[in-house]
Amino acid sequence: MNGAVQTIQVVNLAIAFIPVLVVIAILYRWSCESGAALFAVVRMLVQLLLVGYVLKYIFESDHPSIVVSVLAFMLCVASWIALRPLQAKRGRMYAKALVSIAIGGVSTLALVTQGVLDLEPWFWPRYMVPLGGMIFANSMNTVSLAAERFEAEMANEASHNEARSIALRASLIPLTNSLFAVGLVSLPGMMTGQILSGVSPLVAARYQIMVMSMLFGSAGISSACYLALLKSDTADSKNDQMGRLASEDTNS
Repeated sequence: MNGAVQTIQVVNLAIAFIPVLVVIAILYRWSCESGAALFAVVRMLVQLLLVGYVLKYIFESDHPSIVVSVLAFMLCVASWIALRPLQAKRGRMYAKALVSIAIGGVSTLALVTQGVLDLEPWFWPRYMVPLGGMIFANSMNTVSLAAERFEAEMANEASHNEARSIALRASLIPLTNSLFAVGLVSLPGMMTGQILSGVSPLVAARYQIMVMSMLFGSAGISSACYLALLKSDTADSKNDQMGRLASEDTNS
């Protein structure tokens, strides 16, 4: 095989769906909501086809405003999805999630693209958009885990500091595990893609080191920022609760 990435024909791509159909058939046979799985697969297919055309347009553009707008949209959506476990508090917590992911994600993206890669031009879409997506998505997942675990610990009457520490550690478990496993259990997507495209494994390893560092750093900073911003919100909730209790005692 030469250095160029092999183009997958549509007919050959259909073969990849055979294991998917097997799983859906098993779900159907076992009455396990096969419709949801089928919908997810169809949605994945449509989304990836659409994003392929969108990215082609973005990569061919030569204007920073388009890239910045795309990154801003990704940031806003990631912040909203991050709070999915907190449906009742989603609107009130959105600003905290947005600020947290922006601090951890945008700062890390700027450091990597302008310091490590030294992009020219600075907004080079082929790098900025995929790297931004990776950073925001991982920060989103980490903030989501932190938010859910913090609420669970507070519901179990843990102190604020205890809940914060437990939530931070729990939110970083997936990324910490990936740091232990990379190279031993798995070859991550970027490294695999570069190797398939003919890049030297040593060069691909350097890129993957950069990626793993930026993901762990941005996610950890975002999670810590979110939990730090919760301090005032927790204090307000306790004050409200004490006020209600005092009012009930007075009335009684």
